[in-house]
Amino acid sequence: MPIKLEGIFPPVPTPFDSDGEILPNKLQANLALWNRTGLHGYVVLGSNGEAVMLTESEKIALWQAARAAIPRDKLFLVGAGLESTRASIALAKRAAESGADAAMFVTPSYYKSTMKPAALIQHYRAIADASPLPTIVYNMPAATALDIDADTVIQLAEHPNIIGIKDSSGNVAKYAHIVRAVRPDFSVLAGSGGYAYPALCVGAQGAVAALANVAPRECVALYDAFRAGRHNDARALQLRLVQLNAAVTTRWSVPGLKAALEELNQGFYGGPPRRPLLPLAEADRAALRQVMRDAGII
Repeated sequence: MPIKLEGIFPPVPTPFDSDGEILPNKLQANLALWNRTGLHGYVVLGSNGEAVMLTESEKIALWQAARAAIPRDKLFLVGAGLESTRASIALAKRAAESGADAAMFVTPSYYKSTMKPAALIQHYRAIADASPLPTIVYNMPAATALDIDADTVIQLAEHPNIIGIKDSSGNVAKYAHIVRAVRPDFSVLAGSGGYAYPALCVGAQGAVAALANVAPRECVALYDAFRAGRHNDARALQLRLVQLNAAVTTRWSVPGLKAALEELNQGFYGGPPRRPLLPLAEADRAALRQVMRDAGII
């Protein structure tokens, strides 16, 4: 049965101990708490999951732990993108063995000057041909310095096993161009909670948002308000959350996200990032707490 790629999905952080060892049991405990909030699913090992810091065996261990903790009525999405087409396909197969529902593949970017539309089209079509999982394109210009254009996405959407794109460019006009041109069951997901509402307004089907880790109920409420036609409520929530979104993304990134989880005092495990990332300094943590207070989540 085809999956329905819509709703609010947090890209969950990866728990580490003070020595940088993964803690699958802490991931499961966090997922148990998020399961109570109305989220539609999870992305395990996206950018906020520090995927680039992990070995393949660590990724598989975390996916297996996540599968055991994610109910079947919530989508289990994984980040499986690597620099080569061949390696991405191999990892997608391991993700399928771990029980994932679909896999996201970030644009290859090390040789970014050669990642023209023809190369990206060939890359994603080859993955989609070979992957046992539905394929999701992942556009993350802030990390890759590569921004996949709308026409390329529209061509990729012709492949039946490419079911959507998570686009973190924030270019809502591009989202509208894609939505207008692709098949009805191809989903555009906003890549941040900072522009979830305007993205929904032009036809996006949801968001993969770091914000949803620390404000899951509020993000789901925004989505539900939009779907119910309560635009004033959705817009008010968007405005209330925009500074918190910036705090756990562009301002303090993964260290800020992990610190914010701890500041919720709801039992979530944040823990340290994996080096060379540094934990949030205490002065920044105090500023983060104020942002969270202003957003009304603590």
